[in-house]
Amino acid sequence: MDNYPQGIFCWSELCTHNWKEGKAFYTSLFDWGYDDQPIGDGIFYTMLQKEGDDIAAMYEMPKEQIQESVPSSWLTYIAVDDVDHCAIKAKELGAKIIAGPHNVMDAGRMLMFTDPGGATVALWQGKDHKGCKRLSELSTPYWHELATRNSKVSNEFYCALLGWKSEVKPMDNMEYTLFMVDGKPIAGMLEMSSEWPDDVPPHWMIYFAVDDCDSALNKAKKLGAQVCVPSTTVPDVGRFGVLCDPQGAVFSVIQTKD
Repeated sequence: MDNYPQGIFCWSELCTHNWKEGKAFYTSLFDWGYDDQPIGDGIFYTMLQKEGDDIAAMYEMPKEQIQESVPSSWLTYIAVDDVDHCAIKAKELGAKIIAGPHNVMDAGRMLMFTDPGGATVALWQGKDHKGCKRLSELSTPYWHELATRNSKVSNEFYCALLGWKSEVKPMDNMEYTLFMVDGKPIAGMLEMSSEWPDDVPPHWMIYFAVDDCDSALNKAKKLGAQVCVPSTTVPDVGRFGVLCDPQGAVFSVIQTKD
């Protein structure tokens, strides 16, 4: 990938309690390489790489946030043509701005916000850095899924902000929403039922593609991860599992049917 059109997920970034141990976990799990880029005294922004291509990044959470019990987490970025325009529109639509819009050196311009449903996401207007260099490959971000407690509000927000179209699909006794760009699904959404614990906030889940879901979960467990959702088959989609890494960040792996 050299560039991303408006509305496509383009980058993923891990903010972790322990950069050194987190890097060891993910590079072992996905056989990633890495490039540590200094951003301060003993602080690095690490480019996680597949065959030398940047596919995601990670950095250590500031100590103040760790002391405030801010959890480790993955943040996903959506490409936009004009991040400043989107910032104004997002506020008008009920989002709460967390950071930006501001430049990230010559890499691009970003905005981070909490949507009206309570999930955090970022927008990216790429310049020198467009985003993930690999798309729809093993060991790369493959799918993004919004878990929300109000699917109607979330649907209206993202479609209005980004121009997404939505399509509802019945799935395993629930309705699953597909978000579309140019007629192609680029993300999903599900409504959090009463079975979800109250302390689990609305969130965007990132899925990494693997060739064998069961093997990936077993490997992650040996590396210190906790399995939150065991290997589960979704008809016509594939097999997935949800993990919590040793530093507390939650992510998923998926073995697609195709």
